[in-house]
Amino acid sequence: MNQAVIHGEGLGKRYRRGLQWHPGLRHSLEQLLRSPLASLRRKNEETFWALKDVSLEVKEGEVLGLIGRNGAGKTTLLKILSRITRPTTGWAEIHGRVGSLLEVGTGFHAELTGRENTFLSGAILGMSKREIARKFDEIVAFAELEKFIDTPVKHYSSGMYVRLAFAVAAHLEPEILLVDEVLAVGDINFQKKCLGKMGDVARAGRTVVLVSHQLNQIRRLCHRVLWIDAASVRQDGPTHEVTSAYESAMARGESNGHGQDRASHTKGRFLRWEIAEPPTSRPHVLSSLGPVTVNFAVELAEPISSGEHGIALFNAERQLMWARAAQKLSLEPGVHVFSHTFPSLPLRPGAYQWQVSLWDNGEMLDLWDCTPEMSIATEIHQHYMDEWNGILNLPSRFAIMAPEERIVERATNL
Repeated sequence: MNQAVIHGEGLGKRYRRGLQWHPGLRHSLEQLLRSPLASLRRKNEETFWALKDVSLEVKEGEVLGLIGRNGAGKTTLLKILSRITRPTTGWAEIHGRVGSLLEVGTGFHAELTGRENTFLSGAILGMSKREIARKFDEIVAFAELEKFIDTPVKHYSSGMYVRLAFAVAAHLEPEILLVDEVLAVGDINFQKKCLGKMGDVARAGRTVVLVSHQLNQIRRLCHRVLWIDAASVRQDGPTHEVTSAYESAMARGESNGHGQDRASHTKGRFLRWEIAEPPTSRPHVLSSLGPVTVNFAVELAEPISSGEHGIALFNAERQLMWARAAQKLSLEPGVHVFSHTFPSLPLRPGAYQWQVSLWDNGEMLDLWDCTPEMSIATEIHQHYMDEWNGILNLPSRFAIMAPEERIVERATNL
């Protein structure tokens, strides 16, 4: 992954909104002369930026995920990279054959059959007829359209269309594959097959830019993630960090965290927290499923004679994951470290928040929703579909075992 195959600088796309039809030039001039300011205001209101000042670089063999709310500008960016639309500002360089799978309806000619569209798509990618023919049977089998491959695609259902479009885009070996979230149209089995194929494409060293709201798909496939918010890049970085930040922001409705009204007591106050074990350069990111030690530093201005320390862990939806309390604490003034050690924290990847409290003789000294939040970026041991992901992320082994001969013999003798 050395050479950049996609490079964009200052990309922006402006569209017009709510245009009204006018009979002609005379009418427009009359409107301008009657109310020039109103005419200018209408013109300003008619435009909006679907994408603004976006710069990116994708290296050869990299899998880049695009995440963000609906309408944030992700599809607009893919259309610019696919050369379906021209940017209003900025420029983009793409080095290599591009295969794109955007919304249903793009890329195929409705009057042509599935077979004809497959060969047409390959020709557009610069492939010879022999190369396409070599892949054709594999494409049809993947799409499960053997009986309909010679039917015009205008008669296909949306699911059939997407199956063929994905099969063509993935099997004709473009050097760069741009995929929008069209896979949600397919059934569960097809989505699983597509995920497997996307993994094969990524491992083959081809460059992929993937838009998906299924964050587990993003975590499984992508090396890096670009979070687009309100037409601009909000965060660009490692997959686990960006997806966790996005999940956290969506769960709290973009509020600035929880529990910021901390007690103003001067007797004691929490200062900071970190993951002490396993040692890492990122003290708030957990990337392993082994033993974990979490430390919380607290400063006491006065001694505590009958203290209680509470700790709780919440997920991004503010569900309680775990809590406990240490009682009858006797502490001298100064900085103390409260250390909690776990055999593991087998939680699904995402954003979590510690809450710690300190009491003395029933009086609360401090209650802190720790910042920054903790990001769990461990390997995923869950169902490939987000809706079947639970709270725990438990590694397990699956095997199909043949019955032992002695068990069969014993069952026969009973």
